[in-house]
Amino acid sequence: MRRSLLLLLAVPLAALADEKPIQDNSFLVEEAYNQEDGVVQHINTFQRMRDTGDWVYTFTQEWPVGGLKHQFSYTLPVVHVADAPDGNRSGIGDIALNYRYQLVGDGDAKVAIAPRFSVLLPSGSEEHGRGLGATSYQGLVPVSIVLSPTFVAHSNIGYSWTPHAKDGAGNKADIGAVNLGQSLVWLATERVNFLVEGIYAKSQQVSGPGRTRSVETAFVSPGVRWAYNFPSGLQIVPGIAFPIGVGPSRHQDAVFLYLSFEHPFGKPQPR
Repeated sequence: MRRSLLLLLAVPLAALADEKPIQDNSFLVEEAYNQEDGVVQHINTFQRMRDTGDWVYTFTQEWPVGGLKHQFSYTLPVVHVADAPDGNRSGIGDIALNYRYQLVGDGDAKVAIAPRFSVLLPSGSEEHGRGLGATSYQGLVPVSIVLSPTFVAHSNIGYSWTPHAKDGAGNKADIGAVNLGQSLVWLATERVNFLVEGIYAKSQQVSGPGRTRSVETAFVSPGVRWAYNFPSGLQIVPGIAFPIGVGPSRHQDAVFLYLSFEHPFGKPQPR
């Protein structure tokens, strides 16, 4: 990842096409903009916790389905748990399959709303801390508002439900989680954005047969992203952020790296 970012920084400006503003490339908070018809996005993220050394890498692809209104995406995670038993520290996590509907607005609107429904498959090992041991269902409502020509805000509220989740000892219980997110993005230029994101979650974990315990997490994350646009329509967006644990997550800081590729495919259909 570090080498990729350095290579991108070395791209001469003369190779860039006409400016195309950065839009749907936030980090921890989801925007309410579906992919345009005929455009696919490939997203890589990497986050490492400073105190434990745990890290998560994810690869996501976002595809429009018959136009702007419908979008399908999937997320493949690789999770590293530093203190996992038996030395089995790294492996696949729970894979997410996502559908999102553009309910209000689009990328040019002042207000956009795009509810998402996801199914998380139990592909990760609960024994090694990489999964929940059961299928999870998640609903999320992202709202994006253009506050001014230079500021945009994104808000999220979501809920997850996992019936018959397992802990590392094989105990089962039904668990839920509420998550909230808020971001403010400063469009410093068409190719450079500064952003600050805040996320909060209150979730349950299996603590015994039919028993759960509550866990809260909260982070504030300043970051920056920038874009490289090419005549072919390819847009490459690297970014970096520094999630800072606050409240219940105090002293749990992290480093977050981002790299996305967005480009046209096929022939767009008329809307």
